[in-house]
Amino acid sequence: MSDHEVAPTNEAPEGVDDAAEHVDQARQVAELEDAWRRTAAELDNVRKRCARDVLRGREQERAAVAASWLPVVDNLERALEHASSDSDSVVEGVRAVLAQAVGVLADLGYPQRDDAGRAFDPAVHEAVGTVYEEGSVPGTVAHVVRPGYGPDDRILRPAAVVVATRAS
Repeated sequence: MSDHEVAPTNEAPEGVDDAAEHVDQARQVAELEDAWRRTAAELDNVRKRCARDVLRGREQERAAVAASWLPVVDNLERALEHASSDSDSVVEGVRAVLAQAVGVLADLGYPQRDDAGRAFDPAVHEAVGTVYEEGSVPGTVAHVVRPGYGPDDRILRPAAVVVATRAS
C-alpha cells in the first residue's frame, strides 16, 4: 500500500453515524408520542364511559326509589276517594298509608327512630325546647315533636325533640 491509498474500513464516513442515530431517536420519539396520544385518548374514553355509567346508575336508583313510593301514592288517592264516606275508615286508611310510607323509608335504609327516653345527642337530635317533668332524667328526650329517620351513622333527618331538664 502506498501512502496515497486508503485502507478499506468497515466504518461509515464521519457524520453518517450521527445522522442514523438522530433518525433512530426521532423514530423512537414519534413512537412514544403516538403511544402517549393513544393512552390519553383511551383515558378520555374511560372517563366518559365512567361518567355515563354513574349517570345511568343514578337514573336507575331514582327510578327504583320512585317506584317504591307508587303504592303509597295509590293508597293516598284511594283514601281521598273515600274521604266523604265513613270518617273512621278514612282515618284507618290514612294510618295504614302512613305505616306503609314509614316501611318504604325503612326498606330504603332509613327506619323511623324511636328516641323517647334516650339520652339527648346533638348528632341525631335537634332540640326544639326543654321541659321539667317529674320522673324524667335530665338530658334525655322527653317528647319527640318530629321523628327522625335513619340509623345513628346515616341520619336522613334528625328528630326534633324536647329535652328533659332539672327543676329550676
